[in-house]
Amino acid sequence: MDVRLSSVQQALRESVSLVVDRLGPHAVRELDDLERSEKLEAAIVASGWRELRSPEAEGAPLASGVEAAIVAEELGRGLADAPFLGPTMASELRRLVDAPAATADETVVLAPSLSELAVAVDGAPPKGAVAIDTQRAHTALVLVPGREGHVVAALPLGSAGAGVDLTRPSTLIDSTSPAVEVGQQGRPLSSDALAKWTALGLALTCADLVGIMCGAVELASGYAAARQQFGRPVGSFQAVQHLLADAMVLMEGSRSVARHAAWAVDALAPEAALGAAAGAKAYCARAARTVCETSIQVHGGVGNTWECLAHVHLRRALLSSEILGGVGVNLGRVLAHYGIGGSDGLR
Repeated sequence: MDVRLSSVQQALRESVSLVVDRLGPHAVRELDDLERSEKLEAAIVASGWRELRSPEAEGAPLASGVEAAIVAEELGRGLADAPFLGPTMASELRRLVDAPAATADETVVLAPSLSELAVAVDGAPPKGAVAIDTQRAHTALVLVPGREGHVVAALPLGSAGAGVDLTRPSTLIDSTSPAVEVGQQGRPLSSDALAKWTALGLALTCADLVGIMCGAVELASGYAAARQQFGRPVGSFQAVQHLLADAMVLMEGSRSVARHAAWAVDALAPEAALGAAAGAKAYCARAARTVCETSIQVHGGVGNTWECLAHVHLRRALLSSEILGGVGVNLGRVLAHYGIGGSDGLR
């Protein structure tokens, strides 16, 4: 694969960057600024970024996984408090079953472990199922077992909940809510299609984690350059430089594997794409926690206060790390893909 961005992809990245730099939160108190968040939402709606995986006339997505990942990365870097991951995954699910586009904002429901898409049994979602990215969603999609594969059903959502992530609320699903089958589905969701969907979801969460790490490093570097101690910037001290250098290495390594995972979504067979995405998620999830905790450490005492934006990066990283599985779950997927373990006791 060619890891370089095309001129169109670079322009996309720059446009998303401009939006989040202008309208994203730059302080914890700005998370409560309704006027700012409404402007960010309007800009994302006008851009059409949530429709990147909508189908063209032939059924192929409008944009590749790489383009969707570019948007996810920049939104993560700017801690954008507007939905993207949930709506994009819902749009991809509708495309894979050849269903009409949603008429209102929607997202997806994950199993209680967050490691996979929720499956409704006897028409009801499992107890403890969670809808992600629910800030503006009216419905959330789940799977229902069918004779030739899964079909997609929708659940109504109430007001958005909370959760560890201050920028993307999650909502606990009422297990008594009936799942209503989405109409006009052209085909059931096969195991290969579900693998492709999971690969895309993992690639987008990896991209989000890369963006979060980038934002955390930028925040810590800016603080280290400005904060004076003993008459010198703390960034001039070797111990701080080593921390930031290690964080940069982890971030760039994550960007490489995340870019490969995004490319693999459309370029490789379903199981190979899932294997690539799972390997990337295991790496990015582990790296993101280290980088975000490093950012807090570089900030010193102020890094442990509510007013410091560093904990917002960590909170977002903790959620993205668990969506569709964290390190352990995805290392298991990698081993399963390569046929390692099982009977020989390695897995």
